Order: sequence, then C-alpha cells, then structure tokens
Amino acid sequence: MSTVNALEIRNHLGEVLDRLEKTGEPVLVSKGRRIRAVLITPEDYEKRFLDRQVEERRIELLARIKEMRRPPTMPRQSLDVLRELRGYPT
Repeated sequence: MSTVNALEIRNHLGEVLDRLEKTGEPVLVSKGRRIRAVLITPEDYEKRFLDRQVEERRIELLARIKEMRRPPTMPRQSLDVLRELRGYPT
C-alpha cells in the first residue's frame, strides 16, 4: 500500500490513478500527518461495499417476509381492514 499526500494527488492525479490501476493496491491519501482517504479500484469497491449493502438489504427483506408470515395477534375481518384503509370510523 502506498501513501501520497494531498498536494501530490492534486498535481499528479493521473499518475496516481494509473499506478492504482496497474498495481490494484489501495492508495492512502494523507493531509498533514493524518491519513484522510483511501483510493481503491472499482472492483475492490464492489467486493467490499456493494456486496455488503446487498447482503444487508437481503437480511432486511427476509425479516419483513418472516414478519408477514407470522399470524396476526388479533384476527380481523377483511371488511374491517377495508374500512380502516378507506378511513371510515371503526
């Protein structure tokens, strides 16, 4: 993993991106003495972040499906549900 400072990024962004594409290794971007950002390839981004978001969404949807399958706590008549949806007093 290489480290570049913000000034180098500003002056030589094309070269830094070419190096990133060639090696595939993340590039740490520093400002002052602190690391402020990391440049990664689009493939790394997809592997690390998009897959995680998809997995979180899948878990959320499965939980909602399980919730829908659970029997209602108090059975309601379909007519009562329609009245409620239409805003009639119950």
